[in-house]
Amino acid sequence: MKLLNQILNTGKRLTETLSLNKDKAFAVQKRTLRKLIIKAENTEFGKQFGFTSIIESRNTYKNFKKNVPVTDYAFMHPYWQKAYDGVEDVSWPGKIEYFALSSGTSEGSSKYIPVSGDMLKSITRASIRQMISIAKTDVPKDYLAKNYLMISGSTSLYSNGKSYAGDLSGITTRHVPSWFERFSKPSMEIRSLKDWQNKIDKITEEAREWDVVMIAGVPAWIQLLFENIIERYNLTSIHDIWPHFSVYIHGGVSIDPYKKSLNKLFSKPVKYFETYLASEGFVSYQAREFAEGMRLNFRNGMFYEFVPFDEENFDHQGNMMEGAKVLPINEVSLDTDYAILLTTCSGAWRYQIGDTIRFTDLDNCEIKITGRTKHFLSMCGEHLSVENMNKAIVQLSEEFNTSFNEFTVKGLRHENSFAHHWYIACDNPSLDPDKVKERLDYYLCASNDDYITERKHALKHLFVDLVPSSVFIDWMEVQGRYGSQNKFPRVLSDEKYAEWTSFLQPVKATS
Repeated sequence: MKLLNQILNTGKRLTETLSLNKDKAFAVQKRTLRKLIIKAENTEFGKQFGFTSIIESRNTYKNFKKNVPVTDYAFMHPYWQKAYDGVEDVSWPGKIEYFALSSGTSEGSSKYIPVSGDMLKSITRASIRQMISIAKTDVPKDYLAKNYLMISGSTSLYSNGKSYAGDLSGITTRHVPSWFERFSKPSMEIRSLKDWQNKIDKITEEAREWDVVMIAGVPAWIQLLFENIIERYNLTSIHDIWPHFSVYIHGGVSIDPYKKSLNKLFSKPVKYFETYLASEGFVSYQAREFAEGMRLNFRNGMFYEFVPFDEENFDHQGNMMEGAKVLPINEVSLDTDYAILLTTCSGAWRYQIGDTIRFTDLDNCEIKITGRTKHFLSMCGEHLSVENMNKAIVQLSEEFNTSFNEFTVKGLRHENSFAHHWYIACDNPSLDPDKVKERLDYYLCASNDDYITERKHALKHLFVDLVPSSVFIDWMEVQGRYGSQNKFPRVLSDEKYAEWTSFLQPVKATS
């Protein structure tokens, strides 16, 4: 406990220095960028793109933008493939031992994202900072001395004889600080399990032995775990077994569609804190209890750039156009969606991670995730974002007093015009799909002017299917994405739409 108090006191001082407005943040970011470039100067990437000349120039950022192009996975893949095969000093100095497997929510093939030793330290620092921020709220005084339940991917990794690859959460869990490990649950033996249902059963079996105060994980799977525990022990709520449970750290998808069903499983107040841990790095975390957004992670080996997500910079398929306007932190504004670029201490350089964000507070450099560059609907100019979709689903849930945890949408052509086909998880058989469709359309029109305009013209049709929530889970299992950090795609690609509708045919036949 003495060690934890020392960490808490030190951490409080550190977190207080990390709250920066955008102008002060840019001064910090320039120093971070220079350190990253100096460290990678003699790598293959650094030599190819003139890092030495950037270091010697008076304006580091200006020459960085001039020398280094905006990249994506296709651009970085040849470098990272070499590193995965054991080659050293490719886009980051030394040998990269770990690679995070990431396919987002729509792409079929896995991406191998490098996770350097420096990045593992960066993630650990950010995790501690968020825990310290939470400890500064009115959580129990002995918050840091109770159990933390981390629902992560398997710590059992794949090896090619040169490197290891697996879920990022599984990689980071293998590197939990020794002082933290004694409080962290489940055991390493359970964490190593690859079979999700087996892992859930093992956690449920040991749940009575723990005094859990904080839980971290993707909402859909946390809910399944809670329901499993409650059913197994015939409980009224999860607090019957974990009375001190008071903090839920969530990420990956918006928590809003899940809150209604999660809150039904609680009998005491639970604080929700959001985190933004991408495969490429720990981008931001919610540092204030009632903040609308998450604070960007500064002084932590990450350099951020932002591209306005509009028709001047992206085409209708979400691809960044040549000559797109790229802004540093000091030039951003509120009420604008940006695609985010990362330069990291793992050898990602001006890298498009595919997410869109919006600044909610410039004095604290806080952001919220608004969607994906490829996950939006604009068949005919309706520009419907995932944020719009989440908001409408939450409003539906409140109006019908029914949980709609999962949903997915496909834009398509229909009868010489355009249509949106929604599939919404619903376990209430008395609901009328036509009434749900009517109210969904109403809420979407209320939140998006482009949508209401196109509903009067090109977007003639709206279809809504109410599907049992178990079907969504079953499809994830068939896709090999059952459990842990996996998320259901909010917008279906043509390939996934074909797979999804084929999967639904026997379901509809028996309904």
